[in-house]
Amino acid sequence: MKQKNILRRCYDAIPSGIICLLVVFALFGYLGHKMGTPNMLNTVMNTAHDLLLNTVFYLMAICVLTGALGKVFVEFGVVSLLEKLLRPLMRPLFNLPGVASLGAVLTFLSDNPAIISLAQDKRFGSYFKKYQFISLTNFGTAFGMGLLVIVFMIGQGFYMEPLIGLIGAFIGCIVSTRLMQRAVLKAYPHYLEENAYEEAVVEVAEDKSYRKPMFQRILDSLLDGGRTGVDVGIAIIPGVLIISTLVMILTFGPSADGTYTGAAYQGVELLPWVGEKIGFLFRWLFGFEDPHLIAFPITALGAVGAALGLVPNFIAEGWVDGNAIAVFTSIGMCWSGYLSTHTAMLDSLGYRRLTSKAIIAHTIGGIVAAIVAHWLFVLYACVV
Repeated sequence: MKQKNILRRCYDAIPSGIICLLVVFALFGYLGHKMGTPNMLNTVMNTAHDLLLNTVFYLMAICVLTGALGKVFVEFGVVSLLEKLLRPLMRPLFNLPGVASLGAVLTFLSDNPAIISLAQDKRFGSYFKKYQFISLTNFGTAFGMGLLVIVFMIGQGFYMEPLIGLIGAFIGCIVSTRLMQRAVLKAYPHYLEENAYEEAVVEVAEDKSYRKPMFQRILDSLLDGGRTGVDVGIAIIPGVLIISTLVMILTFGPSADGTYTGAAYQGVELLPWVGEKIGFLFRWLFGFEDPHLIAFPITALGAVGAALGLVPNFIAEGWVDGNAIAVFTSIGMCWSGYLSTHTAMLDSLGYRRLTSKAIIAHTIGGIVAAIVAHWLFVLYACVV
């Protein structure tokens, strides 16, 4: 009986295994045919190595610094102050209780999953109706890693453009959150009146941190926040090395003389070819003047850290202008790798069945964010 079950499992696995092999052989067969197998392998290794040294460690340094800053903000009440300032905007803009503003601030300072750890606090969740509670996945994701994205773009020499992108991401968040709420209510109308949690009576523990000397509070905050930044920096390594390497090979072309040498950042220019075919769409929606730029939003679907890894090379090639940075910031913040996080986030909340609705709503929200950022930049350029 046990042997039959093993054989049945093997039989069931054959179709997906065959599909996997076909995809892998098709992809690497195509790349090997265009570049030559030795050159393809050398380019993959050299690109990943260069990304690790020159991009990942740079991003990790930013993560450490922003993590330390964020922890100091939490320790000394800046987050609470921002939450109180933003609270009046929550109901009219996002149709969420005022306490949701705390989730926006925390995800902006850290990453998407921060909203889930907050939502699992029953005291926090008791303020929400079920349809609002579910939409926190879209709401929090739109601000995920926002500080990192903005600081990174400023580090590339752009200042006003990331702020324009932040406004675009804010608008995209409104669209995504509202669409998700509407989709949930359409499928489950009774969620309109049902509470996410019953009002929880939680004893407030005495906060002993204020008994510490000021210097110790500052030092502990900086070190704890920096340690969190290291964890985030390590977490983005797979996305940057795997996704960015593949995207760059599909984006860049051969060397200057048209040959493949196995050097880093050589490729087959497949994505620019696709971009040229539908370039009119991206020029009108996002203002992209170069077809290579579509690689950023495609990569941001899975990992915003990997998408940021593309930017320095785009700048070096002269493909990036202020408009592109504004659009990159908005779509990078709003999407921030939602395809790789939405399923896990909704699963942790207990609403996995609504994942497809959340993804559709957030896809639309990200596109709206990019469009808004583009036209705001056009307006800014006209004024300046």
